[in-house]
Amino acid sequence: MREYEELTLRHIWSVGEEGAASGSTWETVNKQLGPDNSISRASVIFALNRLVDQGAFGWRDATGKGGHHKIYYPLMDEDGYVRYLLKTMVENMMRDFPEETKEALNEYV
Repeated sequence: MREYEELTLRHIWSVGEEGAASGSTWETVNKQLGPDNSISRASVIFALNRLVDQGAFGWRDATGKGGHHKIYYPLMDEDGYVRYLLKTMVENMMRDFPEETKEALNEYV
């Protein structure tokens, strides 16, 4: 996960059910990254939409200046998202490398 993606997650978690638009999320993330590491608004939008596709975030439509905007809000907390990532990774590894995955997992249980 890239730093801006983690900051995007943390921003939406911090605003909670109130949610945030991509513009305010982008501003917050860039402020935290600093001027030498700024990213595009499109990168934040892609990250937000990926998180919606994963089921970590939801969105609702809001109208305002310039028309309709998505307001993103969390569906999973940090613990839930970490569990989701781990489960997805293990499932993919079991599908592609079942024996190696079983051996590696046995080292940790």
